[in-house]
Amino acid sequence: MFEILFLGTSASAPSAHRGLSAQVVKHNEYRFLVDCGEGTQRQILQSGLGFKNLTRILLTHGHLDHILGLGGLLSTLLRWEAIDELQIYGGKSTLERVHDLLYGVVLRGKQPPMPLRLNEIKPGVFFETDDFTVTAFPVSHRGPDCLGYAFESKARRPFLNEKATELGVPFGPERRELVAGRRVSLPDGRSVSPDDVLGPLQKGVKLVVVGDAGKTANLLEVCKDADALVIESTYLDEETEMAGQFSHLTARQGAELAVKAGVKKLILTHISRRYREKDVLKEAQAIFPNTSVARDFDTFQIKRDE
Repeated sequence: MFEILFLGTSASAPSAHRGLSAQVVKHNEYRFLVDCGEGTQRQILQSGLGFKNLTRILLTHGHLDHILGLGGLLSTLLRWEAIDELQIYGGKSTLERVHDLLYGVVLRGKQPPMPLRLNEIKPGVFFETDDFTVTAFPVSHRGPDCLGYAFESKARRPFLNEKATELGVPFGPERRELVAGRRVSLPDGRSVSPDDVLGPLQKGVKLVVVGDAGKTANLLEVCKDADALVIESTYLDEETEMAGQFSHLTARQGAELAVKAGVKKLILTHISRRYREKDVLKEAQAIFPNTSVARDFDTFQIKRDE
């Protein structure tokens, strides 16, 4: 399961009720901050999340409404908070701008209080654990090196507890060995194989997070069969031409992508102050009913269908 907490859902400039782009993706003990618009550190505190384990920041691109909060965040970490390290991931041009902000403005010759690493990434898997991966993929927006991120838990075979009990497998290391795919011997001399106690292979959960984007055709494959898609909705269909000029999407375009890609849940963010939320939702739901418009501090749990 993945959980996504929206910290900022406004487009370009904050509104009275929406901060600038930022969201946290959680999986077990892992936390990923995706983008860090101005005011993100206050939103982190307001949400109750705090800074613990928030050591990985994934940037979609280098526009100021997506990175400017890094300055304030690092400034606070310099004085008040203690974390083991800070890893920032993004494309080459994005990290160049982040380097100028952090080292030229915030630090100005000082050393960061923790290991601070700017990790340039290319499309592909760049983070992996035993049970999930994070993959970067290219996104078309203004400027180079724009990225989106796909979080995917790995396929697994569920352990059938009732079957194991029926076969006399005791609780403890024997069951852990079977889950790991290794045959075990029981005290009475019988042998139990993983196939005896593991169910059919089940597909993992997939969450796709897209920042600003100017087109969707190149996103179809990466979004295919996603359990949830988070994508911008800066304009409504009546201003499609303007959306194209500024390399942004309409609510309708996001919904059409969801239909074509066969996603299960669509979550729209990056909402402009020029529109009412209900109008954004109405336009998208007319095409893809299972759509939500995220608000600041909304949380969504992304699970595999039972």
